[in-house]
Amino acid sequence: MVAGHLQEKNGMFYIVLTYPDAAGKRKNKWISTKLPVKGNKKKAEKMLAEMRQTFVPPEKPLDNDIKFSDYMLQWLEIIKPTIATTTYASYSFIVKSVVVPYFKKADTTLYGLKALDIQTFYLEQLKKVSASTVIHYHTLLHRALKYAVKIELIEVNPADKVDRPKANRFVGSFYDSDEVQELFKAAKGSKLEIPIFLGAFYGLRRSEAIGLRWDAIDFQNNTITIRHTVTSCCIDGKKIQEARDTTKTKSSMRTLPLVPVFKDLLLEKKKQQAEYRRVCGRSYDKRYLDYICVDEMGTLISPNYLTDTFPKLLEKNGLRRIRYHDLRHSCASLLLANGVPMKQIQEWLGHSDFSTTANVYAHLDYNSKLSSADAMVNGLQGALSVIS
Repeated sequence: MVAGHLQEKNGMFYIVLTYPDAAGKRKNKWISTKLPVKGNKKKAEKMLAEMRQTFVPPEKPLDNDIKFSDYMLQWLEIIKPTIATTTYASYSFIVKSVVVPYFKKADTTLYGLKALDIQTFYLEQLKKVSASTVIHYHTLLHRALKYAVKIELIEVNPADKVDRPKANRFVGSFYDSDEVQELFKAAKGSKLEIPIFLGAFYGLRRSEAIGLRWDAIDFQNNTITIRHTVTSCCIDGKKIQEARDTTKTKSSMRTLPLVPVFKDLLLEKKKQQAEYRRVCGRSYDKRYLDYICVDEMGTLISPNYLTDTFPKLLEKNGLRRIRYHDLRHSCASLLLANGVPMKQIQEWLGHSDFSTTANVYAHLDYNSKLSSADAMVNGLQGALSVIS
């Protein structure tokens, strides 16, 4: 019987089994119980005991003669329990749709993989996708090969010797105050009204807006606390929606003031939900009673629904086409235009560090450039008189 213990991760119980491989090295295998930590310890312990009794260690470990394409598939399963579902979905798509088909055709082994092979792969992909996408490929390959070095399948990481492409600077679209006003009018009374207000006024990400729950609203102290998210992804053709009591980064967990106009909107929404629940009775979806962004039947608005429906709302009302995420950029641009310092914008948006905010929005900071121009005029008054 193999050794094992329970481990908590993202509010769920995982079984971690420890066993020696064919070379005598200790290996760990993570298995999700799919049980929330709260109230399920006995069930998880029972599953652990059964798994320790029935688990059969793999007969053959990974070896350096393995095809690189096969190694990538095995690595994908190894890291699956240790990363967020959305991250795994992204990795899975890249590995199975891009990396494996390319390197399987090339018949490259893990041990024989060279920096030139990876560089050639990048150059080929740049004919099809953007530099930013290839940089994502590089991050994944580097991580996978770093693991191969760690478990001594290869001596050095060939991705260390590869020049990744330079990303094109992204400049997001944004609405001005007049456009935001027209957007609010168009969304009024619709299922998108609250998510749109959260995106444009508070700068919330899609996952934060959909994940907002009633317990995040303090009507007495007039605050909103961003601490819960709902994300969606697709793994092997299956759509998955995941709710988590975490945000993108620690800085994303933030408390913002509840402004009167939004407070009134939420109170009205709360009454409306209670009425819908009364009218629908047993047909009302009681899984999402804690959430704010639900439809008339109580079902949570999905992140994909928001992404797909938002541009249709814009087109229907003759508004300029932008992405939902561009409401976050609109929020930042309006804050800058009204003299809010970049540091405060960082805290409002929940960026992990100041450089992120500065890099994304520095080109919009026209007020600071006016101040710089005034300073130069004052400092060079004598010199400027020569050319006037």
